[in-house]
Amino acid sequence: MEDRYTPRPRGRPRSRPTNKPASNVKALERALLLIGIVAEADSLSLTDLSQRAGIPASTAHRLLITLQNFGYLEFRPDSQQWSIGVEAFRIGSSFARRIKVVDAGRPMLRELMAQTGETANMAVADSGDVVFVSQVETHEPIRAFHRPGTRAHMHASGIGKALLAHFDAARLDTWMRDKGLAAYTDNTICEPQALRRELETTRNRGWAIDNEERTLGMRCVAAAIYNAHGEAIAGISVSGPTVRIPDRVLNEYGVLVRQAADRITESIGGAPPETGG
Repeated sequence: MEDRYTPRPRGRPRSRPTNKPASNVKALERALLLIGIVAEADSLSLTDLSQRAGIPASTAHRLLITLQNFGYLEFRPDSQQWSIGVEAFRIGSSFARRIKVVDAGRPMLRELMAQTGETANMAVADSGDVVFVSQVETHEPIRAFHRPGTRAHMHASGIGKALLAHFDAARLDTWMRDKGLAAYTDNTICEPQALRRELETTRNRGWAIDNEERTLGMRCVAAAIYNAHGEAIAGISVSGPTVRIPDRVLNEYGVLVRQAADRITESIGGAPPETGG
């Protein structure tokens, strides 16, 4: 009887699928470790880097080349040293700008709270949402509260609409397609053309209103903060119960919030966007 067998495949055995994510995470951990070591030391050779990281030189070199390709590290052939790249600087600068806005905004938030008696907030845009980063609460027992780190859908937020008002048509269309216009209350603007009209009004007026669009019984008045390029990078607002923010004070609060946002813009070296043709 003839023996039959299946020949063993040649070459390196294929890795198990479950090993790949773990391997990728390990590579990421090592890459981040290398970036941190370079940042602390300003510049280092491959040998010094591999020794400090406890990584074989061949492995470290592959990771360094990848980081170089993405701009996070730079290699200087004359000194054979690795140093921080422009992409790492850009990311670090983004964080610094955000912290600068938060620090510059605290006095304005306190002033807004004192002027209006309502909670003052600051938020920034992130992944199509607004994220609250700072707040000065009112002393009133009924108040709006947004814990730092809280996310909100932009079309149902005063600060969100203040920022959306500066999206161009294509960017706004993409945002609406990706995020959708969910209904939170009967006042939420869920129709694209109606939102476009609302944002045009917001842009012309200089401040936005959340008219019970996220939570019934709560109103918010907000304005955008700009960087040196006239780009809306954050926003501030006052928010509270509708009974304490009736129609008759909306314009007054809108002017106060717009003025406070302008002072923050000026303090961080920003400028409002140019208007006109």
